[in-house]
Amino acid sequence: MIFEAMRYSLLAGGKRLRPMMVLAACEAVGGKKEDALPFACALEMIHTYSLIHDDLPAMDNDDYRRGRLTNHKVFGEDMAILAGDGLLHHAMETMADACVKNPTPQTTGAMKAIAHGAGVEGMLVGQVVDVFMEGKPLDIETLDFIHLHKTAAMIRGALQAGAICGGADEKQLRHLHWQAKKSALHSRFWMIFWM
Repeated sequence: MIFEAMRYSLLAGGKRLRPMMVLAACEAVGGKKEDALPFACALEMIHTYSLIHDDLPAMDNDDYRRGRLTNHKVFGEDMAILAGDGLLHHAMETMADACVKNPTPQTTGAMKAIAHGAGVEGMLVGQVVDVFMEGKPLDIETLDFIHLHKTAAMIRGALQAGAICGGADEKQLRHLHWQAKKSALHSRFWMIFWM
């Protein structure tokens, strides 16, 4: 059942934007996308786990995701939590396996970039502030904080992981970091525009 619940959300569709960014960043700096593939797959697992948990009644309490019932509506809250946990841990195992098979600064650096983007200084803290501010008035600084951590941190992690896999230098990595921050602030503009 746990594998069925994990696959249900992981294979539900979606744009696969973050994994594509990993592969594109790797190729953009002259690397081979095959080297970045485990990290692209891991990032999609991490993104999917975050969506499963975000949909839970304790968070956004959503009934539908990507045009179908959310994980907890199909498998129950307990199994949805475990499916999310399973995807997170399988992502870490996938990246660790790539590092063991090819122990280089590129593989370990890619794993670190993704873990950092998803962790307590990235997506997780953005989600914490998002949950904490639910139903409260938001000022622009708080909204920027949420976007820069919940959204941009994972985009930055994707771009950095792919570029590191491809052998990027420090200048290229700084440029990608700036682009991710710029894209998050751009998303704020579109959110305000569509409200």
